[in-house]
Amino acid sequence: MFRKAKTYSLPYLIMEENEQSLSETSQSNLVISEDIRSYLYESAKWTKFLAIVGFVFTALMVMVSLSVGSLMTAMNNAVGEQHNPYAAMGSGVLTVFLLLTAVIYFYPSFLLLKFSNATKQGVLYGDQESLNAGLSKLKSFFKFWGVLMIIVLGLYALMLLFAIVAGVAASMA
Repeated sequence: MFRKAKTYSLPYLIMEENEQSLSETSQSNLVISEDIRSYLYESAKWTKFLAIVGFVFTALMVMVSLSVGSLMTAMNNAVGEQHNPYAAMGSGVLTVFLLLTAVIYFYPSFLLLKFSNATKQGVLYGDQESLNAGLSKLKSFFKFWGVLMIIVLGLYALMLLFAIVAGVAASMA
């Protein structure tokens, strides 16, 4: 019924050859099979790639934010200040906005890199503490994006509410 597989018992990650059904596995004796190890290792490789891409985009955003002043001047000279939609905001506001966006991109990329490194070490060397730390970083990554998504959805709801109120007010006037 079950195939014979190498398993790794937590918390010690001890390798053993056995056939094990789910009913034999207690809640305190979690088993990490060879398949789970390969999934974690492959996930760690992909998250390292995503972290590096995130760092590259963060660096690009920082470089663009630091050159917003000269970009605004060039746009004003090319199309005129009255036709530049960003001129009213000013370069300082755009710089701060882009730097804030870069920070928001940096933090999850950093968490992904920490997850990748710790998980790889935990899987390759049977290091329980590293695996725990890696999965903790993954939890923090999803928690960060969850909170950010709640904030964004709340802002969308407020914008929709203001649009409805503005539409009703405009129709009454």
